[in-house]
Amino acid sequence: MTDRKPPRLTGDERVTLLSLLGYQRDSFARKLSGVTEAEAAASPVPSGTSLLWLAKHMADAEVNWVLRRFLQRSEGWSDQGHASTLGKAMARYRRICSQVDDVLTRETTLDALCPDFDGGPSVNLRWILAHLLEETARHAGHADILRELIDGSIGR
Repeated sequence: MTDRKPPRLTGDERVTLLSLLGYQRDSFARKLSGVTEAEAAASPVPSGTSLLWLAKHMADAEVNWVLRRFLQRSEGWSDQGHASTLGKAMARYRRICSQVDDVLTRETTLDALCPDFDGGPSVNLRWILAHLLEETARHAGHADILRELIDGSIGR
């Protein structure tokens, strides 16, 4: 796997955050390509984390923060988190990322508030975007380690 460096750009805040999120998403997806279903479902670590679990979790994170919490859409998401194969899980992840990108680019300001969802303090779209960036980067790192344990592949 060839190593890809993060994009370097001089865009505004939204362009920068979306570009870095896209880079982390791509890095994550690259770690999950080329493995067998058995490798994707296996966990070489005591926590039970697998590449398949990460694919489902990352899609759920984007759904929960942007589609459920920010847009307050609840229809149809609960059934979709149970993709049984890596191919289905990654197709769902890509589809959700596209929907989330539409929301993140359509909103006129990153100051738009997320309605109070779970009794916690309100956050704005800027916080959600930054949180998705850090969540994706964190789990892309997990996928790096899992993939290296599976077959020795390294690189972003």
